[in-house]
Amino acid sequence: MTATLHILPTLDPKAGGVSQAVKSMIRYTAGNLLRHEVLCLDDPAAGYLKGHDFIIHALGRGKTSWNYHSGLLPWLMKNLPAYDKVIVHGLWQYQSFAVLRAFGRSRNADLYVMPHGMLDPYFQQAKGRRLKALRNVLFWSLVERHLVNSADALLFTCNVEKVRARQPFRPYRPKREEVVGLGVARPLPFQRSLEDAFKKACPRTGGKPYFLYMSRIDRKKGVDLLIRSYIELKLSEIDLPLLIIAGPGLDAEYGREIKMLAGGDPDILFPGMMSGDAKWGAFYGCEAFILPSHQENFGIAIVEALACGKPVLISNQINIYEEIEKAGAGIVEDDTFSGTLAMLKKWLLLNQIQKEDYAFNANNCYEKHYSESMAGQKMLSLLKTN
Repeated sequence: MTATLHILPTLDPKAGGVSQAVKSMIRYTAGNLLRHEVLCLDDPAAGYLKGHDFIIHALGRGKTSWNYHSGLLPWLMKNLPAYDKVIVHGLWQYQSFAVLRAFGRSRNADLYVMPHGMLDPYFQQAKGRRLKALRNVLFWSLVERHLVNSADALLFTCNVEKVRARQPFRPYRPKREEVVGLGVARPLPFQRSLEDAFKKACPRTGGKPYFLYMSRIDRKKGVDLLIRSYIELKLSEIDLPLLIIAGPGLDAEYGREIKMLAGGDPDILFPGMMSGDAKWGAFYGCEAFILPSHQENFGIAIVEALACGKPVLISNQINIYEEIEKAGAGIVEDDTFSGTLAMLKKWLLLNQIQKEDYAFNANNCYEKHYSESMAGQKMLSLLKTN
C-alpha cells in the first residue's frame, strides 16, 4: 500500500480553498491501495478536524505569520520513513523550511509541491503588497527556491497556473511540472429542502431572481467592483435580479467598507457565510454565479456553481477561465470596473434560450474538466508511480 502524507498549515475551511482541495484529493483517490494522512498545524481539539476518514496529525498552532512550530521538524525527522509520497501544499510558511531540512537528511519518499496559486505574479505586483512581495523575494532566495527546484515535481490545478508560476522568481528550475487538476464533488440533485434551507438563511429574497457571489469578503475578490457595477446599472433603471453577497469577512475592515459601499440598498443582501443545504440551495436557485476576482488559482465555488448547472460570470484573472470560456459556460471579462459592468450587461442582454444554453454548457464543462473521476485518474496515476 502506498502511503501519502499531505502537509499544509491548516484544515480550517475558513482559511481558504487549500484545505478543501486537500480533502477533495483524498476523497477521490481513496482506496486503490492508497493510504492518506494529513499533517497540519491546528489545535487537535478543533471541531473541523472531527469526522474525517483519514488520519490527521495536528501538532497545535504555529507562531507568527510564518507559522513557526518547534515540533514540526522533529516530527518529520521521526516519521518521514513511514511514507512513500509527501505533498507539500502551499508555500511561504515554516513548513517549507522544515520539509527541506528533513528531506536533506533523509530522502526515502517522493516529494511533491503543490503551490495552489501561491507562485502567481499577482502576489508580487498587487498594490498594498509591497512589503509582502519583498518578504517573498527573501524567502524565495533562502528557502522556497530550494524546495521548488529539488522536489520530484510541482503539481498544478490547471495550465494557466503552471504558465503563470514561471514568471515571478528566479532561478525557477523544477524537475517536472504536472497539471493534476482538481476534482469537486457533484452535489446532490436539487430538492425542495435545499431551497427551504436557503430561504431560511436568506429570507429577504422573497422568491425573486438573484445573482450570487459566494466567497470570502476580501479585497482580492473584487467585491467592490461587483457592487459598484450593480449600483451603476440600477441608476440606469435596468430591471435587475437581487445581488446576494454571501461569505465570511463582513466584520473585517474590507467587509465594513463593502457594506458602506452598498449604502443600505435593499436589493443587495449580506446573509454571511452559508454552508450545507443552505449553500447548495443558494447555488441551485441563482440566475448566475459572479466572481470578478483579481486573482484566483482555481475557484472551488465557481466549479460548484458549474456542477449545479449555473453559468458563471468571472474575470480573466481566474486561472480556469480558459476552459470555461471555451465551453461557453460563462462570460469572462477584465478584473476592472468597466470589465465587471460589461459582464453584467452582456448577461442581462441575453434572452431566455441563450441563458439556458449557458446553463447546459456549465454542466458539460464541469463533467469534462472538474469532476472527481477526471481529476482522480490524474492523481492516481501520479501517486501509483514508483
